[in-house]
Amino acid sequence: MRAKNRTMTSHRSDFVLAPALFGAYGLIRILDGLDGERGPGLAWTAGHLCFVVGLFFFVRGFVAMRALAGPRDRWATAGLVAAVAGSFALTVQFGVDIVTGLMADSHAEMGRLSDNFGSLPGAELAFYAVGPMFFFVGQVILGLRLFALRKLPVWSPCLLFTASLLPLTTKDLIPLGAVLLLAGYAPLWRPSASRTALTSA
Repeated sequence: MRAKNRTMTSHRSDFVLAPALFGAYGLIRILDGLDGERGPGLAWTAGHLCFVVGLFFFVRGFVAMRALAGPRDRWATAGLVAAVAGSFALTVQFGVDIVTGLMADSHAEMGRLSDNFGSLPGAELAFYAVGPMFFFVGQVILGLRLFALRKLPVWSPCLLFTASLLPLTTKDLIPLGAVLLLAGYAPLWRPSASRTALTSA
């Protein structure tokens, strides 16, 4: 138990930094599109770097959530594997966006370079259509499993699920999704919030 507590203590900042960087990407993306098109340029690169660094903290958080569930919990393991796979797909997708943004002199040229990568066998499926979905699915599985183990209140996985749906509706809602993620993870970066919620449940 002490080892788990130490693990969560060392990872508290991950549950703040990950949503914050996710939200920063969403805000920069909106600002970048005010002129009618997004990228290439400083805003495009900075926004995408925020997201990629955010994924690093998300993965650290997912590992901590898996550890909190216990060493033999298959559902938590499945959630972690899915979330990490989705994080990898998103890292590749955003990495390609960063590279094409640095290589291209115009939005149209950037699109052509991106299409060249997307046309590779399996790339569209693995890094765009299906692969990234595992990030959201794994995140929700981990939240639900910790709720089932009474380590998170019911509203936490509900917020994680809602936040996962928002970008699928429109990417302009990413900043709102980041706020919901920050709130959903609150019991993990504010342990007192978890104890209060579970005690009153």
